[in-house]
Amino acid sequence: MGDISCSHEIINGNGVDRISHSSPNGYRKSCWYEEEIEANLRWCFSLNSILHTGSTPYQEIALLDTKPFGKALIIDGKLQSAEIDEFIYHECLVHPALLHHPDPKTVFIMGGGEGSTAREILRHKTVEKVVMCDIDEEVVEFCKAYLLVNSEAFSHPRLEVIINDARIELENREESYDVIIGDLADPIEGGPCYKLYTKSFYESHVKPRLNQDGVFVTQAGPAGIFSHTEVFSCIYNTLKQVFKYVVAYSAHIPSYADTWGWVMASDSPISLSADELDLKIKQRIKGENRYFDGKTFSSASTLSKVIRNSLDNETHVYTEGDARFIYGHGIITQKQSQS
Repeated sequence: MGDISCSHEIINGNGVDRISHSSPNGYRKSCWYEEEIEANLRWCFSLNSILHTGSTPYQEIALLDTKPFGKALIIDGKLQSAEIDEFIYHECLVHPALLHHPDPKTVFIMGGGEGSTAREILRHKTVEKVVMCDIDEEVVEFCKAYLLVNSEAFSHPRLEVIINDARIELENREESYDVIIGDLADPIEGGPCYKLYTKSFYESHVKPRLNQDGVFVTQAGPAGIFSHTEVFSCIYNTLKQVFKYVVAYSAHIPSYADTWGWVMASDSPISLSADELDLKIKQRIKGENRYFDGKTFSSASTLSKVIRNSLDNETHVYTEGDARFIYGHGIITQKQSQS
């Protein structure tokens, strides 16, 4: 009897390798994505197929069709978003900052090549202009081609897409913004983004580009009981050195296998009640949010005792010379089982 041939690909920060395997008749191989979260902990799920893999001058990229989470975007071996639950991440990233601003008209996105952040911003009726600045043109074009859920956002007349390093773009632009959003890849050692989480960057590039009452928000990595000390707590502490008011909040995202964190900062108070947020949502946002409302934010910004203590006692300030990084990478493997 013949062999059953199949192949798989390994995806990590060092590249994509294609490896062939064969198995004897009577056995089947299933394809799995596996992500190393820490030294002794891995998270994996089954794939229907590998839709695309590629390499850009900055990053490795893949689009997977997963069985539990639908299409999943992987960059440098880290899952960035999955079709089934990306709305949790993007609603939490965008809406608190825009709703806490009294009248947001201009928004600058650092990163955001996937297009989902722009999609959520463009639902706000007050917003007149969105600038999305991503360093990697190939990732932006990849997402335009494969993530059709954001095709309307990419073609929207209020969206301007710039291919550049956000640091350089903010430095060279003369205009300022009501809201600046950091939708950056996780700070990975050797990656292109970690310098955009530093105190010097916030001081010299972000804060000077905010209008009066301006709000800044950034994704801030894992925020679980055991993972929040990777980068979440020090990003919070770093922003406290730059802005007068800083709020950390988090939400569980199933495809990440963890709770995720965001940090919002401003020199104006960030203190809307759940009812005030709900009223603004009704007045300002087109369509229904699937996840975010006033009570959700009240809950998300009420962190557990252990994490509150960590944030209160954190002393590390994120600098280029003393950075912290997210652990781990992802691989695609074949697992053999008897038919």
